[in-house]
Amino acid sequence: MRRIVVVLVGLVAALLIGLSVFSTVTVRKSFPDTTGEVRLNGLQGPVEIKRDAHGIPQIYADDPADLFFAQGYVQAQDRFFEMDFRRHVTAGRLSELIGKEGLDTDTFVRTLGWRRVAEQEYEDLGANTRSLLQAYSRGVNSYIDGKSGSELSLEYAVLELVGPSRRPEPWTPVDSVAWIKAMSWDLRSNMTDEIDRTLASRQMSVDDVEELYPDPPKGHHPIVTDRNRSVFGKKFQKDPCQEPAAALPDCPLPTVSRSAAASLGTARDAAQALPALLGTSGGIGSNSWVVDGEHSTTGKPILANDPHLAPSMPGIWYQVGLHCRELTDTCPYDVSGFSFAGMPGVVVGHNRRIAWGLSTMYADVTDLYLERVDGDTYEYKGKRLPLETRRETIKVADGRARTITVRSTRHGPILSGVSDDVDDVGDGSAVALQWTASTPRPTITAVFALDKAHDWKQFRSAAERFTVPSQNLVYADVDGNIGYQAPGAIPIRSRGDGRWPVPGWDGKHEWKGYVPFDELPNELNPGSGFVVTANNQVVGGQYKHLLGADTAAGYRSERIRELLTSKGRLSVRDMSRFQMDTYNTNAERLVPYLLDIPLDTKFARQGQDTLRGWDLRQPADSSAAAYFSVVWRNLLELTFHDELPRDQWPDGGERWFNVMRTILDKPNSHWWDNLATPTLVERRDDILRDAMIRARDELTMIRSRDISGWEWGQLHRLTLVNPTLGESGVGLVERLFNRGPVQVGGGSGLVDATAWDAAEGYGVTAVPSMRMVVDMANLDRSRWIQLSGNSGHAFHEHYDDQLPLWATGRTLPWAFGGRAVTKSTVDTLTLRPTTQ
Repeated sequence: MRRIVVVLVGLVAALLIGLSVFSTVTVRKSFPDTTGEVRLNGLQGPVEIKRDAHGIPQIYADDPADLFFAQGYVQAQDRFFEMDFRRHVTAGRLSELIGKEGLDTDTFVRTLGWRRVAEQEYEDLGANTRSLLQAYSRGVNSYIDGKSGSELSLEYAVLELVGPSRRPEPWTPVDSVAWIKAMSWDLRSNMTDEIDRTLASRQMSVDDVEELYPDPPKGHHPIVTDRNRSVFGKKFQKDPCQEPAAALPDCPLPTVSRSAAASLGTARDAAQALPALLGTSGGIGSNSWVVDGEHSTTGKPILANDPHLAPSMPGIWYQVGLHCRELTDTCPYDVSGFSFAGMPGVVVGHNRRIAWGLSTMYADVTDLYLERVDGDTYEYKGKRLPLETRRETIKVADGRARTITVRSTRHGPILSGVSDDVDDVGDGSAVALQWTASTPRPTITAVFALDKAHDWKQFRSAAERFTVPSQNLVYADVDGNIGYQAPGAIPIRSRGDGRWPVPGWDGKHEWKGYVPFDELPNELNPGSGFVVTANNQVVGGQYKHLLGADTAAGYRSERIRELLTSKGRLSVRDMSRFQMDTYNTNAERLVPYLLDIPLDTKFARQGQDTLRGWDLRQPADSSAAAYFSVVWRNLLELTFHDELPRDQWPDGGERWFNVMRTILDKPNSHWWDNLATPTLVERRDDILRDAMIRARDELTMIRSRDISGWEWGQLHRLTLVNPTLGESGVGLVERLFNRGPVQVGGGSGLVDATAWDAAEGYGVTAVPSMRMVVDMANLDRSRWIQLSGNSGHAFHEHYDDQLPLWATGRTLPWAFGGRAVTKSTVDTLTLRPTTQ
C-alpha cells in the first residue's frame, strides 16, 4: 500500500519535547474494560460478553438487536480507529483525517461513488436488515459517546500532536454497508490485466501479449465437474471474437491511440492510489476445501479456509461469537467466526449446523470502455449523448478544500481526467468503468442469512444474495453433506470475453443481464468426496456462460488435491498441516533444467548444488529455497524485463509459473533473447546459466559467502504495517504501531501463500490472513488463528499475541458450545439496560 502519511513538519520536535505524552497512562487509557457491568441506553435486556485468553469475545443475548448492539460495542472497544479509518476511505473523506496525502484516494473513491451507492443500497434493504444495522450502530455509538479521540485509540493521540484534538462522529448503518464496496473493489478481478494487455500491445504483437496470459495447464482440474446437468445441460458457445489473437483481423481490437493509451495509464494510476484494504491483485487469493465423512477420521466433514490478503497491523479479521441464549424464530443466531470491524455478523465461520469458507472466484465483473468524449458529450451509436456530471467537494484537514467534477457515460464513471478543471485527453479519448458493485446490491443481507442457515437449501438461498463480491463458497453440515456454490452478479456480455477494453461508442459490447443464480455452478456431495477451491477455474469449457478468463492457473489447487488424496482418512491436524504446505510445484518443473546447466566455476556450482536432493519445500530455514527464489527472481528479470514496461514486470506468482512452463520447452523462444545485447542472441540455457550465477553473487552480497548462512526466511520477511501511521517516515511513530519483521516460509503460488513480488524484492506482500479448520463431528475441536490479534490498540496484550502462533503454523482451540466457552472464559463484561 502506497504511503498515505508523510513526515509532518514539527512532528519529530513535538515527539522529543512531549515524549511524556506517550507515557504508560496515555498508551493505556484507550484500552477497554472487559470485566464488570455497564448500563447503556438502547438495550432490551442483559448481554454477556465472555472473552478468552486471547481477548476473543463470545456474546450472549436474548434478542437479535441486543446481540448486534453488543457486537458493535465490542468492536468499537477493540478496533474503533480502524473502523473510522476505513469509513473515511470508503466515503472518500480520508483527507479529512490525514490531510492532503489522502486526496488521490478520495478523488478516486468519489469518482466510483462508493458512498452514494451504499446510501442507495441501505434504503433498498428490508426493514429487518436495517434494524440490525441500526442496532450495531447504536452499540458502536454507546461506546464512543463522550470519548475524545485519544481515549479511543493511540493513533488519535499521535495525530493530535500536530493537529486539533478529535472527537469522532457517530457511526451510521451506511458506514457498515460502504465497507462492502471496498471488499468488492479489492476482489474485482482483472481490470488491471485489461489495461496491461492493451498497453503492452502497443509495444508488441497481440500474439506475444497472449503468451503472457496462457490457459491453465492441461490436467489441472476445475472446481466443479459436469455432474450437475441443470448447470451443464447446454454447451457454452464462445463468441468468435473472444479469442482476439486467433480472430484478428476479423474481430479487431479497438484502435488504441496514444491519447487512449494515456487515458488507460491514468486510470490505472488512479486505481493504484487507492489503499488496498484487503490486498492487491498479485497477492489476493485464498485456499478453501472440504472433505466428506468418508475421507475424515471423524466420520463427518472437515472444512478448511485461509484467505490470502494484504498484511496489516492490526490484521483484517476480527474473531467473534454471536449467540442467542435460546434459539427461536425471533432470535435464530448461534454463530462464530471471522468478521470485519465495522460490519455486523460473521462473514466466514460456522453455526451449530453448517460451516462455510470463502475464496476469490476471479469472476470478471468489470469492463473498461474506451469512450469518444467531446466537451460535455460522448459518442454512442453515431449520436452525441450528454455526459452525466456531478461536483464533489473534498475537505482537507488543515488545508484547502478541493472540488472535482465526476463525469459518467452510460457505462459508468470516467476514470481518466478527473481534476478541478476537466480537460479531455488528446483526441478526446477517455476510459469508463462498468462494474457490478456500482449498482445497489443486498450483500449485507447474505451475511445475516448465512449466519442463521441450517441446511444446503438455506445456504444456497443466502448465497443467492451474495451478489458482490463474487466468491467461491464451500459448504459442510453436521448431517454429512459437503458442497460448493458460485454466487454473484456476473455479467453476460453481448460480445467479447472481458480481457480487453472495448469500444464504448459502437453499442456492440453491452451487458445483456446477469447469469441467473440457478445456472451458476454448484455441486452437492461430489463423487470425489471433496471440494477444492484455490482461485482456479470454476468450470471447464463445457459450461454455457463465461465467468471470467483470468483465474489462477491451478498450481495450488492441484497440490491441495494431491495432499487430500495422499492418505485414506484425514484429521483436523492433517488439515492444519496442509495449510502450511510449502511444496513448490514451479520448482518441480524448473529445477531439472537448472541442474542440467554446466557452470564453469566451483563458486557458482556451490549455489547450484543446494538444489541437488532438495525436497522442493520452502520452510524459513531452507538454504535451497533461498537460492531457488533468488534464481527465480533473476530468471524473470533476465527473460522479461527487456520487453515489458516496468509496471508490468513479473511478480513471480502462479501466472508466471504458467508462462515459464510454456516456454521452457522452447529453447529458442524470442523471450529468452536479451534485447540489450543486439549482437548476441541468447537462448534458454544462456539465461538459466546467468540467473544462477547472478543468484550466487546476490546471496553472497546480501547474506554470506558461506552457503550455510543462507535461509529463505532471512530474505522472506513479514512486517505488519499500520495503514495510517505505519509509514509516517518517523521511526519512533512507526515502532509504536508496526510489528515485525518476522521470518516466514512459503511463497507465491504455494499452498502456504506468503506472496512476494519478484519485481520488488523478497519481502512478504500477501499472507494467509487467517486459518480455520472446522470439525463438523465436534465443533469444539475446531481450530482458528488470525494474523495479528483481536485488539487494535498498540501495546495491548492482544495487539499481536496471535502473530507468533500464526508464523509457526500453530492455531488456537475454537470454543463454541456453552460449556467450552465457559471453560475458556477469563473475562466477562455484562451490558444492562439503564432501566434495569
